[in-house]
Amino acid sequence: MITNPATTRGEQDEGTALPTPEPPAAPQPIIHIISDSLGESAATMAIAAASQFGENACIINRLPKATHIGQIEDFVDKALAESVGEIVVFHTIADPGLRRELEEYLVGKNVGVVDLIGPAIDAIAEATGRKPKGEPGLIRKTDKEYFERVGAMEFAVDHDDGRNGDQLDQADIVIIGVSRSSKTPLSIYLASYGYRVANIPLATGIEPPRQLFEIEPRRIFGLTTDPVLLREIRERRLGNALEVAGSYAEPGYVHDDLEDARRLMRRLGCIVIRTDNRAIEETAQEILRYYELSYPSHEPPQSR
Repeated sequence: MITNPATTRGEQDEGTALPTPEPPAAPQPIIHIISDSLGESAATMAIAAASQFGENACIINRLPKATHIGQIEDFVDKALAESVGEIVVFHTIADPGLRRELEEYLVGKNVGVVDLIGPAIDAIAEATGRKPKGEPGLIRKTDKEYFERVGAMEFAVDHDDGRNGDQLDQADIVIIGVSRSSKTPLSIYLASYGYRVANIPLATGIEPPRQLFEIEPRRIFGLTTDPVLLREIRERRLGNALEVAGSYAEPGYVHDDLEDARRLMRRLGCIVIRTDNRAIEETAQEILRYYELSYPSHEPPQSR
């Protein structure tokens, strides 16, 4: 049988056709991060955004601690000269003047631009009616303050109810008072503002730690309250154990407890604060008013 060569060739071509070659992959776009701080926030945002497009979707480059427009221009000009792909600039510039210069410089450049901080600052300024500081790196200062508050909270717990009394010289504030005079909640509240607070319980017949007499009286705050109110608080605290708790909530013992505490406070020369019928916040604010008169910068000389 004679076959048609053309037909045979066509059938073979159809059955063994090679796949169409893939077009060459486009160069990875580069995200250039410009920041007057470390650029960590912008890098986190860039990574989060790029992750939506799969692994290795973008290359991320960073210019931290940008302080003047010439530095930025050199960085971007070099990036444009070396790039074979698309360029996107993410910037977090707190200084409004430098941010404006950057935006003006980028006009007409063949780059995408994302301002990650300017609109947020403007929105908060409008909402608060305040003027932004325009200082780079403030978030790291905020983080430092946060960790100082955490440290103060740990200090207050470690020095609650007379514990570690030999370390009173490390406290910013020392609170003394009889049982159930609000020492612990007050200490924790003040610690939440970053003050290192120790509290010492006072009780009839029990001598306070020697170190209490070695620190400045203006760092010591004695708490006192109405004896009737204190007796009621102690009775509620005891509950069903009231009958077996001895003299703890008896009127005479409560009166003596408060009188002995007042004598010690006079001996120490410390400031005395009444806590009856007052919220913890009110008492704390009164303590801080006195404290900040002595230490306006929150820097007790013996503690730092």
